[in-house]
Amino acid sequence: ELQATKRELQTGEQVFNAQCGACHSSGAAGAPKFKDAGAWGARIAKGYDALLTSALKGKGAMGAQGGGAFDDVEIGRAVVYMANAAGAKFAEPKK
Repeated sequence: ELQATKRELQTGEQVFNAQCGACHSSGAAGAPKFKDAGAWGARIAKGYDALLTSALKGKGAMGAQGGGAFDDVEIGRAVVYMANAAGAKFAEPKK
């Protein structure tokens, strides 16, 4: 367990591919599709903090952290990765 705490944090793209892409690639269960500026626009307008809160706590059919077991910073990086691919200009969160 101690070794697991020293692991390198995953990038937004890595978390997306491991966890988020299952729904956000296809739009399953109403998830906004990756790179779909129209679907993400209103969400981006609410800001990074609102998006992060939804990702961490869950929203609609999406469970907390999308059902994953990542560090909050890693989830934040995935949020930024997805939002920026749809036109946001959010800075990637640091450790």
